[in-house]
Amino acid sequence: MGPGSERVHAARVQRFNAVDLYPVTSEELSAGRSDVEVLEAVIAGGARIVQLRDKRSSMLRLYEKARQFRELTQAHDVLLIINDHVDIAIAIDADGVHLGQDDLPLPVARQMVPDKIIGRSTHSLAQAQEAVREGADYINIGPIYPTGTKDGLHTFLGPEAIAGIASQIDLPFTVMGGIKLTNVEELLDAGAQRIAVVTAITQADDITATVKTWRRKISADAREQ
Repeated sequence: MGPGSERVHAARVQRFNAVDLYPVTSEELSAGRSDVEVLEAVIAGGARIVQLRDKRSSMLRLYEKARQFRELTQAHDVLLIINDHVDIAIAIDADGVHLGQDDLPLPVARQMVPDKIIGRSTHSLAQAQEAVREGADYINIGPIYPTGTKDGLHTFLGPEAIAGIASQIDLPFTVMGGIKLTNVEELLDAGAQRIAVVTAITQADDITATVKTWRRKISADAREQ
């Protein structure tokens, strides 16, 4: 990583550390709204980051959508993370990429995108520790509660897993999976600081107002810790 890449990477990581709510898109779960419509509403609500997650579109369609996301997020100083696709993240100069357990190996991705944030989905302490060793910038811990957005996962960690994993790693993390506004408090009590959500945002009647409510809830509860 050259000096220029190091500076860009460090600046992006610093911005990530200030994140509270981490919205993730899913067009098929957005009550008939497009991902771009969801993004516009999320930005209006004050979110500092968004992940473009689209597992159904063709690569061409995903690229075109990612370009729209990049234009909007740059204009509003919002971090853009691309789910799974390192090549798309490179093509549109996203701020980062989020990798699942079956995606490109993290060290390979790091060689390709030295200036970008790299996140890794983890479902156990062992996977979290591996992500740390491989140089992830953050991990996602989950699914915490039962959720319909993660196909093939039948084990749910529960909020008690957060403290157990977080105490063993020195890395920022998000938590995800079945999270509702009613259970945010117990997640923050367990040590979470960044809450990743899909349907709680994408299926809301008023996405902008919902994002504002979630951010106020996370900040208020965090101050009380």
